[in-house]
Amino acid sequence: MEHRMENPQRSCFHSGSQSIGLWLCILIFALVGSASAEPIRIDSGLIEGTTSGGKPAIRIFKGIPYSAAPVGNLRWREPQPVVPWTGVRSATTFGPHAMQGRLFSDIEFRDAGQGEDCLYLNVWAPAGKKLAVMIWIHGGGFQAGSGSEPRQDGEQLAKLGVVVVNINYRLGVFGFLAHPELTQESGHNASGNYGLLDQVAALRWVQRNIAAFGGDPRNVTIFGESAGSFSVCGLMATPLTRGLFQRAIGESGAFFQTPHKTPEDDSLHPSEQRGVKFATALGVKTLAELRALPADTVLQGALTGGDWSFRPTIDGYFFPKAVSAVFAAGEQGHVPLLAGWNSDEVRVYQTFGSRRPTRESFVAQVHEQFGSAAEAALALYPASNDDEAVRSAGDLADDLFIVYSTWKWIEMHRATGASPVYRYLFEEPVPPVPGTIVNGATPTARDIGARHAGEIEYVFGQLDSANAPWQPVDRKISETMMKYWTNFARTGNPNGPSVPKWPRYKASAGNPVLHLGAKIHVEPETQRARWEFLDTPAVKTLKSASPAG
Repeated sequence: MEHRMENPQRSCFHSGSQSIGLWLCILIFALVGSASAEPIRIDSGLIEGTTSGGKPAIRIFKGIPYSAAPVGNLRWREPQPVVPWTGVRSATTFGPHAMQGRLFSDIEFRDAGQGEDCLYLNVWAPAGKKLAVMIWIHGGGFQAGSGSEPRQDGEQLAKLGVVVVNINYRLGVFGFLAHPELTQESGHNASGNYGLLDQVAALRWVQRNIAAFGGDPRNVTIFGESAGSFSVCGLMATPLTRGLFQRAIGESGAFFQTPHKTPEDDSLHPSEQRGVKFATALGVKTLAELRALPADTVLQGALTGGDWSFRPTIDGYFFPKAVSAVFAAGEQGHVPLLAGWNSDEVRVYQTFGSRRPTRESFVAQVHEQFGSAAEAALALYPASNDDEAVRSAGDLADDLFIVYSTWKWIEMHRATGASPVYRYLFEEPVPPVPGTIVNGATPTARDIGARHAGEIEYVFGQLDSANAPWQPVDRKISETMMKYWTNFARTGNPNGPSVPKWPRYKASAGNPVLHLGAKIHVEPETQRARWEFLDTPAVKTLKSASPAG
């Protein structure tokens, strides 16, 4: 974690002689770990960040606005250009995070708070020119998250010779409200998806400005986890991003329909009608009245007034059609893809849930859920005894939540394009932070397994951002993943010196998957029958309560 003091140079030279002050400065910089960086010019003005201690030193710029504040009449509009400033703007603190409720206990912030004025990004840049650029999109179900989260700090990745950018984007009702009046005023006959349009604006900002940080705008990788991975998939599908990035990394999630309602199910008209009902519930009739409401009133109405399902919409603009149809037609961005998921995405909730599955209860659940296909499902998710039922319930929950959709994305991109695809499985049990309680129980790392979002600290080299009992094996896995991810960002191939060989995902080679755990190794795919079963048309019409993450 960084610790900085305000203007350390001024403090140093108030200490007596200049010589003593110089030595004090050196000492303070060693302890504080950062110093002012030379101002750089971007298209909206001059900014000044800090430089980290250590080798290599990393220039850090926080809270850079990439779009105008989406407030007042700009609420629920496509992002607009930043108003230029004069003088030098400080870029030493994170900008506010997007309006959101406290939904996930693992999301922590290092910014001063939330607000509608949230369209900021952060840059970590090593010395150099024409460096590969990695743009991180945070997860949180399109309802929560921030670029200030400690576990996704970009400093350690940047030390491997890439420029790292992460972004805020509008969330929940502020990011995804659709409404007939919004559709009418848009100029695109569309509404909703403002959070995704924010991401496009950030990619365009990178094209215009990243060279000032030493980055190469022609070598950009987008990467994200959970809703961030959904976003990567969506950014590949939309025609609005062609040429804005050259590679993509997805960690656990994609816009492909599983046997439950996903964001892809939402078309514009029902989304607009939800917007009208939401406005009515808040006691307003027009868009102007809705925009005039305080942000907190809008947020609380969305959080407490019912299930409004403010999430991505097939709006006819960002998404001209369903993502599955885009990929089936081969109309997605044809870029190299590295993607995968974790071996225990939500399994812990089966093991420690309030209703731990038994053989009888799981069989009954499968019959209720799959109907005439239940026996076929039980052949793939067997339950001959209670212990096997718990394991199969975890497998099914994982598949319906995240695994199937990510697998389908990988399959479709491989089938309709010539770009290389690399698939991984993260399977290292993530040690819980001391004091972790799940439904009244204290789980171990083995109980939790490789949980949803558990790989983030490994990817960013930020294990120490969580007070967990990390072992040397965790640090080795993290170092290796960082090398794979940055190798891929540079060349479209994760392979390089000092990492095990990672073959392309090809049917002719047995669909090899890289397993990221205590032993990093490659194995042929083993569970295809489960996902092919879920991929059958009859099964895909069934329902489940699993949400997108």
